[in-house]
Amino acid sequence: MSEQQQHLYLVDGSSYIFRAYHRLPPLTNPEGTPVGAVYGYTTMLWKLADDLDAADGPTHLAVILDKSSHSFRNDIYPEYKANRPDPPEDLRPQFPLIRDATRAFSLPCIEEEGLEADDLIASYARAAQRQGWHVTIVSSDKDLMQLIGEVGGARIDMLDTMKSARIYIPEVEEKFGVAPELVGDVLALMGDSVDNIPGIYGVGPKTASKLIAEHGSLTAALDSAPEMKKSKLKERLLEGRKDAEMSRVLVTLKEDCDLPQPLDEMRIEKIPEEPLADFLEQHGFTSLLRRLGSGNGSPERANNLHPAKADTQGDAGDVEGNRQPLPEMPAIDRGAYETVQTMDRLEDWVRRAVAARLVAVDTETSSLDSMQADLVGVSLAIGPNDACYIPFGHGGTDLLSEKPEQLDRSAALKTLQPMLADPSVTKVFQNGKYDLNVLARYDLQVSPIEDTMVISFDLDAGRGEGMGGGHGMDELSQRHLGHTALTFKEVCGTGKKQIPFGEVPLDRATEYAAEDADITLRLYHHMKSRLAIEGGTRVYERVDRPLIPVVAQMEREGIKVDRAQLARLSEEFAKEIGRLEGEIHNLAGQEFSVGSPKQLGEILFDKLGHKGGKKGKSGQYSTDQSVLERLAGDGAPIANKVLEWRQLSKLKSTYTDALQEAINPDTQRVHTSYSLVGAQTGRLSSTDPNLQNIPIRTALGRQIREAFVPENGNILLAADYSQIELRLAAHMADVDTLKDAFAKGEDIHSRTATEMFGEVTRDTRAQAKTINFAILYGISRWGLAGRLEVEPDEAQEMIDTYFKRFPGIQRYIAETLETVGERGYSETLFGRKTWFPRIKSKNQAERQGSERAAINAPIQGTSADIIKRAMVRMLPALKDAGLADVRMLLQVHDELVFEMPESDVSAASNVIERVMAEAALPAVKLDVPLAIDIGTGTSWDAAH
Repeated sequence: MSEQQQHLYLVDGSSYIFRAYHRLPPLTNPEGTPVGAVYGYTTMLWKLADDLDAADGPTHLAVILDKSSHSFRNDIYPEYKANRPDPPEDLRPQFPLIRDATRAFSLPCIEEEGLEADDLIASYARAAQRQGWHVTIVSSDKDLMQLIGEVGGARIDMLDTMKSARIYIPEVEEKFGVAPELVGDVLALMGDSVDNIPGIYGVGPKTASKLIAEHGSLTAALDSAPEMKKSKLKERLLEGRKDAEMSRVLVTLKEDCDLPQPLDEMRIEKIPEEPLADFLEQHGFTSLLRRLGSGNGSPERANNLHPAKADTQGDAGDVEGNRQPLPEMPAIDRGAYETVQTMDRLEDWVRRAVAARLVAVDTETSSLDSMQADLVGVSLAIGPNDACYIPFGHGGTDLLSEKPEQLDRSAALKTLQPMLADPSVTKVFQNGKYDLNVLARYDLQVSPIEDTMVISFDLDAGRGEGMGGGHGMDELSQRHLGHTALTFKEVCGTGKKQIPFGEVPLDRATEYAAEDADITLRLYHHMKSRLAIEGGTRVYERVDRPLIPVVAQMEREGIKVDRAQLARLSEEFAKEIGRLEGEIHNLAGQEFSVGSPKQLGEILFDKLGHKGGKKGKSGQYSTDQSVLERLAGDGAPIANKVLEWRQLSKLKSTYTDALQEAINPDTQRVHTSYSLVGAQTGRLSSTDPNLQNIPIRTALGRQIREAFVPENGNILLAADYSQIELRLAAHMADVDTLKDAFAKGEDIHSRTATEMFGEVTRDTRAQAKTINFAILYGISRWGLAGRLEVEPDEAQEMIDTYFKRFPGIQRYIAETLETVGERGYSETLFGRKTWFPRIKSKNQAERQGSERAAINAPIQGTSADIIKRAMVRMLPALKDAGLADVRMLLQVHDELVFEMPESDVSAASNVIERVMAEAALPAVKLDVPLAIDIGTGTSWDAAH
């Protein structure tokens, strides 16, 4: 960069603070002060310094913060930002520490009473631009997009670090439909609920953009209103003019503030290590302190931010995620990894792994489908940077292409097998179920195993709420190790240019594969110790870790489906879908695409004139199921027909068509994939295909289940826990009435109907059944009213009566919410934690949603733990009973599905029932018996 062309980076520090806070589980420093946001902010600032490209990096940099919540805008409009909740209690003491963190980097930290950070950023940006400097604003705030553009060769752009994307004029025009200088006019029309800027009621982003684009300014758009045809928009523009004009003042950035610190003092040089090291040590940020001491990723200059790598960047994982320090480890060095290309070197690695008694293992394959993937190579890690990649499936697909020097697969696997099966050597995986299935296809048995993905889930389920809180290796690496791993896309490319891993050059393949094993081993050392400290050992060792090979074996077993029957159903569904479509068109008076929500909404509300149509932000009517059910209840026949059409279309595409495609060509069976970390309460989830959502209460759903069949000579057996969640509620809430009913084998819904309504009829039993389950999900009066089709007041009376008859349930709910509010997590009888970070949210919808989930999580989670314990014990028990031919195929909610010779049904039923009934023992002794319903048949439907 020339001396004349300076480049100022202005960091919107306030947005960094809240992003850091909301990505963190609790973290305190050695003095007990909350520092989660401080740590996140520090790592984000560090990452920014690392990532800025030296060729386009800053010559000057400053962090801009909000000094207080009051600004001159509150004097103009007292309700400005009135909707914003107060900062969380544990965030307030972190604000001064965040300022300390900025100064520890020896960076200017600028704030000014009465001004917002946006105004200071605008003033600095314009001042620098007037001096001919380039300016980059590090933020994604839409208000700041008004500043983007070029004057006299000096350019202002933005950098969104969350997406690692540069924002310039084309991006602004794509977002708002207008140039940056008109963004304020669009914002004034549409308003901002977050900042409580009124705008004009009913004018959304699309309408605002269209008006400003057509008329060229806010004033011109408002002036055009009197000449418009009569419409709601015309009325709103006329009535809301004053609000829009005031909103324009509120969104206008103040660009002429006095600058608290001269631009020249913002020059960035090498950041002195001493103040930063002192700060990191003071607050116990040991992993960052090691990075500073190692020189790896030292926050000196930027070197690798490229828009093309946006998918690999971001700061979601830049958090430690807990208060346990990392074991001492050197920084990751991909150059230290070895490519194993001779049998001598492989044998040496195997000897060292056996001697170490602990080795991380990862497989590289040709496909994500573990049942069809070819094994391309295996990586091992014995210690930090002590990792290797063993290739044996690399080379082009062309038979004439030259293959690199690599091992023979059969010989390599034969050498690895003793170590993989050695009971004295622990094998550590990340999502090991996949690797076990791949290795099993080559007759390789692996035991014992550990799994960092499952450990993470048992420690932190629910903590991240989808914001960098997942359990994938890349996220865990960023969160716990502060390291961004190589991604598959970086190595293999994307789209049409993507190559199979087997075609990746060995040096690059080694960096990627060995790093995965290295990271997995580091994560294991870091997280395994947390299990004991944070109370996760019991559920990991007694429930989840033993389940991994069991679920892997179930996936390999798969289940047979009758392709011909599925094809017949698809054909029947297609005919019925066509017939329904014709009826819908007749009722509509025209043809249209029934599957188009936009066209359907226009038919329902514009053409047919049905009442209650509501348009969303996209400008189109909502036509979701609740809307159609309401219209059907109001007597609209077309709504019923569309509901039928949607159900059939979904069943056809999701099941009857998809299941045929999912049949494995080698096994002729369908192999679902179970996720051990898919549901926060601990339940298994099923994908590719999803076999857990096939409807069971409809004739159509039962027809689909009829297509699941055994092999010739065999039979299917389904074993289902009967009302397990109600039984657990009776135990956990200590409700004597319910415990007595279950002990006597009474019909619990009839007993509840007697307690509540004084009599048992078909209607009162049905109502009691709905109430029994709804209460356990924390249902509101309005929710129950909707389910029972009664008035909310009547529903509330039912809830009150229920709590009077079963006070233990009400006490359980209150105690659960109090406990979760204090701790931040719920807990099952087996110690499984589910975190609820939003349980104290000022946002009512967020808080109530968390409360409902928290009420049910201990019960549903305990139910999940029990069936998992039954699954772990099942096959050994069957084998001990001489029933080795009985295979466990599926787990669906509270049900297990088996396949067996018909001659084994009687003996197997006894074993299966006993194992399931005793699954909680000896860890937990329940006050109620667990009842199991068992059925058999020549299809899943017949057995269920």
